[in-house]
Amino acid sequence: MSGMILTAEKEVLADYLDQVRGFPLVHITDDSQLAAAMTVIDRLTEKSTLSPGEEVYLGALTDLVERYEDAHVTIPSRTGVDALRFLMEENGLKQADLVAVLGRRSVVSEILHHKRRLALSHITKLAAYFHVSPATFIDDAPLP
Repeated sequence: MSGMILTAEKEVLADYLDQVRGFPLVHITDDSQLAAAMTVIDRLTEKSTLSPGEEVYLGALTDLVERYEDAHVTIPSRTGVDALRFLMEENGLKQADLVAVLGRRSVVSEILHHKRRLALSHITKLAAYFHVSPATFIDDAPLP
């Protein structure tokens, strides 16, 4: 039985090393290396199933990408209004279209112009209307 385990481990190692030969696991030092790593990750995650060696390799590569992004990529803060504007644009909606959801034209205008914060009742209604989580409309950052 131990011979079977060693054979399986050798196969996993050989598959893993094939992946490393295709794209070595080294520290990512710039955006071009990040883009190349993301291409490899995309290729692997698009597969319906991964071999054990591919899974080990993918885990290591995603760790390297995460480490680089934590140190070099800044994700800008957004507000619930930013999310609302995005959803309006994606759905081809105008300010007037939200009156039926939020009640009054003045409320919609004040929210979209950062003169009024989204209240819990607004968030609940918007989440139901757009079929998204209420967390979508919770601010990551304070209003300007």
